[in-house]
Amino acid sequence: MIDKLQAIRDKYLHLEEQLSDPGIVADMEKSKRVNKEYKKLRPLVEAFDKYEKLLANLKSARAMLSVEKDPEMREMAKEEIGDLEPQIDSIEEELKMLLVPKDPEDEKDVIFEIRSGTGGDEAALFSGDLYRMYLRYFQSQGWQVEVVDENPGTAGGFSKIVLEVTGENVYAKLKFESGTHRVQRIPETEAKGRVHTSAATVAVLPILEPEDINVRKEDIRTDVFRASGAGGQHVNKTESGVRFTHLPTGTVAESTESRSQHKNREIAMGRLLLQIRENQAHQQQSALASQRRSLVGSGDRSEKIRTYNWPQNRVTDHRLEGDNKNFNLDKVVEGALEDVIEALTIADNASKLQAETAE
Repeated sequence: MIDKLQAIRDKYLHLEEQLSDPGIVADMEKSKRVNKEYKKLRPLVEAFDKYEKLLANLKSARAMLSVEKDPEMREMAKEEIGDLEPQIDSIEEELKMLLVPKDPEDEKDVIFEIRSGTGGDEAALFSGDLYRMYLRYFQSQGWQVEVVDENPGTAGGFSKIVLEVTGENVYAKLKFESGTHRVQRIPETEAKGRVHTSAATVAVLPILEPEDINVRKEDIRTDVFRASGAGGQHVNKTESGVRFTHLPTGTVAESTESRSQHKNREIAMGRLLLQIRENQAHQQQSALASQRRSLVGSGDRSEKIRTYNWPQNRVTDHRLEGDNKNFNLDKVVEGALEDVIEALTIADNASKLQAETAE
């Protein structure tokens, strides 16, 4: 681990030198890229510096204890050792977590989809509740949100709503939200007070660029077309629909969600690149399913990642274990998702660390 940390610090110092290089400063794109990588390495390097200082202090205290004859000085050395050892253990764990490979897409902006699943009108109402919950969370993070497409439910809520969310580390914090969300509560229309169960699906798709997965832009054919509408004033009279075809593989993806061709380009390109990446991964690991299908499922109540239980005022995330999987519903539906997302992130990092250690 030490060798790896020293190599990272050498790289960090090299990037620091580059930031004062006039040639790099003059190149805005390169300067931005170097500064971004520099900031990304800073927490790890700062933790490593602290770790080395603690080790040096521990070595000094042990050396004092081995040669010191004065009982008072020996007691002081023992106290210092007793104070330093748990600090070193703690920062070692922190360094291990910081060394866990980061998802290269963590910093990406996302297309965020909420769709009603099993449960009819109640599912659409629940989709509306999820939208309001997430919107409050997005606002608390200082992210920008744009509605790309929405289909209201007949009794309220949404049968589908598609958002573009932009900001800092958006995908890192939202990637665990993909899947089926189940709700258990008494609908307003239920005369006998029976608890109903319905569901909605959430899909979080990182906004990718061709260079993110080594796809040449000249290998992509673009077609635009007139998206079909509901009739009347909603008929799309411009060619806003976009279809991309990756010529070497024949992969096709399109979008008609937005009336804006620009937005449809973003969504269609994201879908195309996800498909290409999934196909590439499938060749290496045949068990890998389509990302969206594996994350979202069919929208059936049984394929749940999280349950929102109104009668018990409890949210349960079924991917977590023990007491860590339950959260206060009142707080969560008001957008206080920090504890849920942190617990999922810690569990994911622990899993990655275990896999890394086993290799």
